[in-house]
Amino acid sequence: METIGSLIDKINIIELKNYHMQEQIRRRDVDRIHIDKCIAKLQVLIQQRNDLIQELDDLFKSVISGEKEIKVYRQFKMYNDPKYRLPN
Repeated sequence: METIGSLIDKINIIELKNYHMQEQIRRRDVDRIHIDKCIAKLQVLIQQRNDLIQELDDLFKSVISGEKEIKVYRQFKMYNDPKYRLPN
């Protein structure tokens, strides 16, 4: 199951890809084939972003309704702690 954080992370990554794909579309030093391919890729990225946003919205609604529960995972770091060093 996706978490709120993982969905937001994926949305951010796709937004970066959208930005850079739009830069490619605006280029004047490339041929029409390159631009058309970038337009097609941008349409896929937009659909992926919209799907992720919908999934995030559905997850929020499930949490608010009590249907799903957000678990908080604690980090247990053992490195650099002398209590956890094994004897030689």
